[in-house]
Amino acid sequence: MSHSDPDIFMTHGDRDEMKLDEIEIDLKNPLVAAVLGWLCPGAGHLYQRRYAKGILFMVCILATFFYGLSLGGGHVVYASFGAEKHGTAAKSWKRFLSRWHYGCQVCVGVPAFPALVERFRMDEGKDPLLGGWMTPPYGPESPENPGGHDQLSDWHSELHFFFEIGTLYTVVAGLLNVLAIYDAFGGPFIPTSAEPETPPPEDEES
Repeated sequence: MSHSDPDIFMTHGDRDEMKLDEIEIDLKNPLVAAVLGWLCPGAGHLYQRRYAKGILFMVCILATFFYGLSLGGGHVVYASFGAEKHGTAAKSWKRFLSRWHYGCQVCVGVPAFPALVERFRMDEGKDPLLGGWMTPPYGPESPENPGGHDQLSDWHSELHFFFEIGTLYTVVAGLLNVLAIYDAFGGPFIPTSAEPETPPPEDEES
C-alpha cells in the first residue's frame, strides 16, 4: 500500500470540508437578491443566475397565490392596518380592520400591492380600480354601502368555504416566498456528513 496518497490520512470531516470548498455559488449582492425576491418571487434567484430555482419559485408561488385569489373571488386579499381611522369609510367599519392575513400575503410582493392602492382609494372615497378585487369590505353603517349589508358576511355566504381556502392559499404563497427570500439572501443549505469521526488507532508499544 502506497503512503503517497494524502486521502488515506483524511477523516470524514476533512473530506466534507474539501467538498464544501469545491462548491462555489455566486450570490452577488444578497441584499439586492432578497429585495428582488420579495418584489417578485424567484427574481432574486434569477438575478443570481440560479435559473432553475428562480423559475420553480416563480411558477409555484405565483400560481398558488393567484389560484387562491381566484377561489376567493378576488376578495381574500385586502389591506388593513388596525383600528386607526382613515377617512369616512374607515370610521364606520373599524371592526373589519383586523385582516392580519395580509401581513403574510404581502410577502408575495408586487402581486399583493393593488390591495394597498384600493385601501387608500377607499379611504379617500374613490371608486375601486379593479372592480372590487382586493378592496376591503364595507361595513353595514358605511355611507358607501347604501344597502346596509355586512359585505364581509355576504362574501362568506356567497363563496362558502372557498373564501377560507382562498385565504389559506394566498397566505401559504406569502410564507413560501419568505423561505425563497431567505434562500436568495443566505444561499442554499449544504448538509455535511453526520458520520462521527473516529480517531486513528494508537500505536501499540511492542
